[in-house]
Amino acid sequence: MRLVLALALHFAALPAWAETATVAVATNFLNVAQALGAAYATVSGQEIVLVGGATGKLAAQISNGAPFDLFLSADAAAPERLIAAGLAEAESRVTYATGDLVLWAPDTNLPAEPAAILAAARHVAIANPDLAPYGLAAAQAIDALGLAPLVAGKLVQGENIGQTFALVHTGAADAGFVAASATHPVAPAGTLWPVPDTLHDPIRQDAVLLAHGADNAAATGFLEYLASAEAKAVITAAGYGVLP
Repeated sequence: MRLVLALALHFAALPAWAETATVAVATNFLNVAQALGAAYATVSGQEIVLVGGATGKLAAQISNGAPFDLFLSADAAAPERLIAAGLAEAESRVTYATGDLVLWAPDTNLPAEPAAILAAARHVAIANPDLAPYGLAAAQAIDALGLAPLVAGKLVQGENIGQTFALVHTGAADAGFVAASATHPVAPAGTLWPVPDTLHDPIRQDAVLLAHGADNAAATGFLEYLASAEAKAVITAAGYGVLP
């Protein structure tokens, strides 16, 4: 009887009808967003449908009318442009995570030093700097270190940071600049060099409610959920930072 009563109270607290929100998510955060979306669905009764991709590509799709309700970007610039274009709600914008960059080579016999890692590599993977914020950060770090001549002719690009990790993981590249979250909580075998954040613009991952989802309860609810203590615990456990 108590179980029946508990279930009745639980479902009475859910919305009278469930809504579905379609959320565009930067590739680097897709796995975490899947966990968060499932948790939110459990507590809210709403459904979250995730579409992953490179931030620049997703922003272009939104600009061209793609019916996304919420955008979880890998940077702050893409949401800002969408707000300026009248395609997103300015007051909804929030930094849901911050990211870090790592230079990774599967070779375990290298010094954990960027010049040595890059010099030993025949191919160095980065995400496309025009599409992916982590790729832009990698390009900035290479320039700041004065290592552009060392990687000249060696760079291979992934469309997003997930593809960039795959290039190194499969051996198509000998080293690559990947998201630190991809090496957390278990670091892949090899040599890792954490890229100091002083070498590139901050990787501030912003979320924004899109005009298409302004009246979508699932979208607004999920955006609020991202700021909850429960969600922040999941995000930090995945290797990201969160703002206070």
